[in-house]
Amino acid sequence: SLNYSSVAVDCDSSSLHNISLQICILALFCKEFELFFFLLGLSSVAAELNHPITMPVGNLITLRNEDDFNQTLTSYVSSPKTLAVLLDYDGTLAPIAAHPNNTCIPPETEVHLKQLVQRTDVFVAVISGRGVDDVSKKVNIENVTYAGNHGLEILYPNGSRYNYPIPEPLKVNYTKMVDILNENYAHDGAWVENKKASLTFHYRNVPENLHSDLKAEVRKTIESYGFRANQAHMAIEAKPPVEWNKGKAALFILQNKFGDDWADKVKVFFAGDDTTDEDAMMVLKGKGISFRIAENDQIQTHADYRLESPFAVGKLLKWLENK
Repeated sequence: SLNYSSVAVDCDSSSLHNISLQICILALFCKEFELFFFLLGLSSVAAELNHPITMPVGNLITLRNEDDFNQTLTSYVSSPKTLAVLLDYDGTLAPIAAHPNNTCIPPETEVHLKQLVQRTDVFVAVISGRGVDDVSKKVNIENVTYAGNHGLEILYPNGSRYNYPIPEPLKVNYTKMVDILNENYAHDGAWVENKKASLTFHYRNVPENLHSDLKAEVRKTIESYGFRANQAHMAIEAKPPVEWNKGKAALFILQNKFGDDWADKVKVFFAGDDTTDEDAMMVLKGKGISFRIAENDQIQTHADYRLESPFAVGKLLKWLENK
């Protein structure tokens, strides 16, 4: 049999990434699983070469109150362009809870968000790792564009939907993966959040001494079914190996709403608290203003500013509401 690890490819990282992803799908259809997993790894390496994940660290400017907002944001927000506010949900609009079902947007934040949504010169989208129906029910505000599964599915205010195409073999593997994770690892407080296109394995309530071995086994299982295993807040996310993320979803949403020249028409604010939000912060760099919600200012991020908590997000929305 062919030793895939010895294959030499002479092309740039971008081409390598795109080629390997395409052959990945073909390999799945042909049931060439050894080739599939080799190319999946090759694609990930190429993606990192083409889009390095290294980010600037430390001394991120923290905005805490109205005075801070006035000093740093007034010049940008005073533009007559339409305001687009793109927000993550968990850890951004709503504080993190022990169980995702127990999260809610603080009442004051909800008031200001609703006021912004009602304005004709403001566009609001929520881009979450949750399933799109789940996050839309959690926020429960009309005239908002909701993106779930990191943008793999989008629900527009008029009820229409966009679903990123997932190859059928991956869908079959997804079902098997959910069953195995539930059967073998969903115990001692761990559980599987099935979001149909992706899943999140939660271990927040598992005894800490079990975390290391559990994470290793879960990651191994996820990757054995051809999915990417990404670390989240006390959880591991399983995502299909497709070229789609919150950054591409944000651009897709803005282009769909405002056209290809959206950057000439819109002033954009984006806020998120997780590494998955960095994709959006990166693509919006120089085209908008982004905020990383974090307790520590010594953090790797592409964001322009830091907000200390979801309650600070509420203060920002209040400030924007009055502009």
